[in-house]
Amino acid sequence: MSRYDLTDFEWRVIAPLLPNKPRGVARVDDRRVLNGIFWVLRSGAPWRDLPERYGPRTTCYNRFVRWRKAGVWDRLMDAISVAHDGEIQMIDSTSIRAHQQAATAKRGISRSLSRSLSRGGLTTKIHAVVDAQGLPIRLGLTAGQAHDAPAAYGLLDRLDPRTIVLADKAYDADGIRDLIHAQNAVPNIPAKSNRKWKPCFSKRLYRERNLVERFFSKLKHFRRIATRYDKLAENFLAMVQLASMRLWLRTYESTA
Repeated sequence: MSRYDLTDFEWRVIAPLLPNKPRGVARVDDRRVLNGIFWVLRSGAPWRDLPERYGPRTTCYNRFVRWRKAGVWDRLMDAISVAHDGEIQMIDSTSIRAHQQAATAKRGISRSLSRSLSRGGLTTKIHAVVDAQGLPIRLGLTAGQAHDAPAAYGLLDRLDPRTIVLADKAYDADGIRDLIHAQNAVPNIPAKSNRKWKPCFSKRLYRERNLVERFFSKLKHFRRIATRYDKLAENFLAMVQLASMRLWLRTYESTA
């Protein structure tokens, strides 16, 4: 058993959430396939280097892509993160450098890549909303040079009432504040220097925002996330979701 494999506890959580009505021939053992996918995610190795104990690499890769297209990873992410602490939520982003093979996709395919002027090379930006424990709730991707604010509109549209939203000055926009207020939530965002009207802001609460930075640090322990190898934005986002689910499962197991 590899140290990257699902523990018995993690498998007991995930198993009931997987598709349970295979058509035709019974599919290859789900746990073995998932362990193969997590091995690629954690090691950062190419699919062709998948150890034989996980079965054919084409089976693992095809299952990963097929379930991504079917929305299985989205549903798992929603189900596993449903117990999030909604009192405080934080939003931020981090840039990920892309490997040269990620830039070889055919034209017209969604890539979420752009050339970084400051870092050099192609980059992707991961956007995340985390809860009061620093665990991910919502995730998104944009090209690396994209501004943070536009992505926030799609990630902050399902807030619980009275949630306090922490964000840095990049999110100080009237539209974002209005979106948060419309859900009876409260923005705690420092005002930009050019803002004439200074909204209420708590420096004490703002210190909690380091939790989102710590989440990104943990996320980059997964080598398939620390460097982007996937050509398709959808596949890379699915990898981010799987890494996020693993962080949730480890938290559940540690408190069980």
